[in-house]
Amino acid sequence: MAAIILFDGVCNLCNGSVQFIIRHDPRAHFHFAALQSAEAQQLLADAGYNGVDLSSVVLLEDGKIYERSAAALRIARNLSGGWKLLTSLVIVPRPIRDLVYNWIARNRYSWFGKRDECMIPTPELRNRFIDGGG
Repeated sequence: MAAIILFDGVCNLCNGSVQFIIRHDPRAHFHFAALQSAEAQQLLADAGYNGVDLSSVVLLEDGKIYERSAAALRIARNLSGGWKLLTSLVIVPRPIRDLVYNWIARNRYSWFGKRDECMIPTPELRNRFIDGGG
């Protein structure tokens, strides 16, 4: 089964990251849903995850939940090209990785802006989105 990336659907940085992942995921390993969607909330509830934080990317893969830097590194290991090399950052202790992740997450709206609504995928990409994109 494909892994599912849950992301902040109104965040421009997050939407750009989803587009980047799609371009570097030729096997279509990843599917997507906006954290704000009912589908994402149901997936999280089914997985026993509570306390959804819209400032964190969440990866559901192989029956496990990954968030923040752990999710980002697991995503990178499945991308084409040299992006797999980022997984070597796993040697950095998670609290330090998450400190950097949280700093970027706190500032993402002021640095990159936000949308009024979740992104709507193109018809070609609609099957990669659990919730139709928004």
